[in-house]
Amino acid sequence: AGNVTKSYQLNKGSENSRLYNSYAVAVFDGSKYVQVSSLKYITNPEAVAANTDAYKAQASKKGLQIELKMLDDAFNLGVKHASTNIAFNQILGSGIDYNYNGKTYHFNKALIESYDKTISAFSGKDMTVTAIILNGYNEAHPELMYPNMPRRDSIFYYMFNASSKEGTETTEAIASFLAERYNGKNTAHGKVSNWIIGNEINNQQWNYIGDMDVRSYTRKYEKAFRIFYNAIKSNSSTDRVFYSLDYNWNNEINNKNKYGGKQIVDNFNSLVLEHGDIDWGLAYHPYPAPMTDPEFWDDAQKTGWIKDSFDSPVINFANLNKLTDYFAQDALKKHDGSVRHIMLTEEGFTATNPTRGNLENEQAAAFAYSYYLVDSNPYIEAYILSRQVDAPLEVRQGLSFGLWTCSMNVGDEIQAISKRKLWTVYRYIDKSKYTLDNTDFAKSILGISKWQELVPNFRWAAQENRR
Repeated sequence: AGNVTKSYQLNKGSENSRLYNSYAVAVFDGSKYVQVSSLKYITNPEAVAANTDAYKAQASKKGLQIELKMLDDAFNLGVKHASTNIAFNQILGSGIDYNYNGKTYHFNKALIESYDKTISAFSGKDMTVTAIILNGYNEAHPELMYPNMPRRDSIFYYMFNASSKEGTETTEAIASFLAERYNGKNTAHGKVSNWIIGNEINNQQWNYIGDMDVRSYTRKYEKAFRIFYNAIKSNSSTDRVFYSLDYNWNNEINNKNKYGGKQIVDNFNSLVLEHGDIDWGLAYHPYPAPMTDPEFWDDAQKTGWIKDSFDSPVINFANLNKLTDYFAQDALKKHDGSVRHIMLTEEGFTATNPTRGNLENEQAAAFAYSYYLVDSNPYIEAYILSRQVDAPLEVRQGLSFGLWTCSMNVGDEIQAISKRKLWTVYRYIDKSKYTLDNTDFAKSILGISKWQELVPNFRWAAQENRR
């Protein structure tokens, strides 16, 4: 046996581009070629990236879902990580012509300029920006979804189409356009460093394609994920690409349209290894269980869903080390032996409860405890809290996540009224001089005398011991 090397021109940017192609080995049996290997995709698209600037690292993991009109407040809070949603299904339109792989696509200028404004505002304030790509229903452009996809009232977003030629090529073009536009070279557009492809993909309510087993579902998602991955990494080599999961690690599984997060991770990882290893990451949402109570530390007693094992029904802040321990296993590590990128990109603690009333102190205590846990965990890179201001839509459901209260007299519009205790705790949580003073109140709520009792490798242990 010997080695055979075959080379092809990439032809990036032309109608003959091979950037998204898959390849297989076939043997001629005398009458036809027989495929004898798995399909393999390009695994190093970053090699042709024009933008090779270093990833925008931060001194702190502190992030927040920000209201653009309250950017100055976010700056005062010392926010280091910000996220924004991009409506993939609304990008096709008019006003911007984009030539890609020999075709011209027309994009929605007003929408793109609104994203420019948001992203450039965040990155202009030196924040690391995470964009969440969401595919809502658009009957004018069915090619963005899988063929013959019905609109369903209970479904928020749909799986990206990587099956039909038109859908695949349009997805490639939009992904490439976004990666180019937000590469940081134009300060009026801004810089996106992290890209999350879809939302909470273990639940098809957020990524709908129709009932199927978890392997078939993940295979379709992996194919779409690679389109975004190759488009993004071939433009900006150090950008990071993620999928997201809710906290149902081994919970609410029906193997038709709801899957365990662990199932998705295991299947996605094995499919990626089969088709060519790439540097994917995880965006995780470890809300309390139930979300209507901020005190996650007694979730095990309240629900029975929290266990100190990889088989735990739910993984949230109460057992967050189980998530990172799982990813620290050799089977899930990157090809260089390091642990994959993990961010917490949507989680929050309510300050109100329909029966218990005002829980402002408990909310602030929950954030302090959770932040210290994340800060001491070397495998979690960012913690984006939901949210700067209460959202009326959520408040009506009994969920008041904000650092600020909101007006309930302006429909669903988010309008800040007053700061909660959480505002001050959040502001000082990562500042060595002030963090312990501003979280001292939480110790009586948690029943401890020192944070070290709950937080392994506590960053401020030496200071705490001097108190």
